[in-house]
Amino acid sequence: MKRREFLHRAACAAGAAWIHPKGFGPKGFGHGPLTMPPLSRKFSASDGVTLGSTGIQTSRLAMGTGTVGSGHHSHQTALGIKGLSDLLLNGYEHGLRFFDTADSYGSHPHVAEALKHVPRHKVTILTKSWARDAATARADLDRFRQELGTDYIDICLMHCLTEGDWTERFQPVMDVLSEAKQKGIIRAHGCSCHSIEALRAAAKSPWVEVDLVRINPVGAYMDAAPETVVSVLREMRAAKKAIIGMKVLGQGELRNRQDEALRYALSLDLLDAFTIGAESKFEQEDLIRRIAAA
Repeated sequence: MKRREFLHRAACAAGAAWIHPKGFGPKGFGHGPLTMPPLSRKFSASDGVTLGSTGIQTSRLAMGTGTVGSGHHSHQTALGIKGLSDLLLNGYEHGLRFFDTADSYGSHPHVAEALKHVPRHKVTILTKSWARDAATARADLDRFRQELGTDYIDICLMHCLTEGDWTERFQPVMDVLSEAKQKGIIRAHGCSCHSIEALRAAAKSPWVEVDLVRINPVGAYMDAAPETVVSVLREMRAAKKAIIGMKVLGQGELRNRQDEALRYALSLDLLDAFTIGAESKFEQEDLIRRIAAA
């Protein structure tokens, strides 16, 4: 791997594209209690949602497998294949139908093990490719399906985009994913963004059907201040793109303020779903309870 690419991946793994200074969140957010408008209705982690205009139906909460994920390793893969598979299956028993994985997390084999025990059509598999050229993208799609033990992938994203001109620079990769969708190899394509420039380009691109975006009330490990990101998400929503939130708990920064962070994500009325990586059944079930009580 070239040094530049290595440094780029390391920055993405750390979520370090932009970090809001602690205590200086958007208006009303600081070290004290977060101020949120009341939610218009009750929510559940297992709510059935439709992702934008893709037609894909899944659960509101996706089970993340890549907390601090890089180099084919993450906090979740450290549980081992059986440990993470059991965690995914526990979520499935609680109504969660969304598995969030990626090549860089090394979690494909773990998801594949879980898929042996559930009907494939009842779960949504989202994965991500680092491909920046057509040949690598084609090879990734073949390898990913083999590693996951499935004939098709529901959502494939271009992983960790930071370039403001990525829709031009990486057009060959986009073409490969478009062709894969036509052939039924994937059901939808899109990107995960790690800079505000890349996020703005995604909002304007008709090709982007699904966007994985970093969002939380204090701006931790985000691409820009929350109010700036929200303005871009409104543009995405108007274009009927699927929006999936990540870093909802600020990669642990809000571990002691989970209820407030969850209420913020739910109150935006912009996210179709969001992904959070639990590391134990207790954490997973506690998260499910907190969403219901928000």
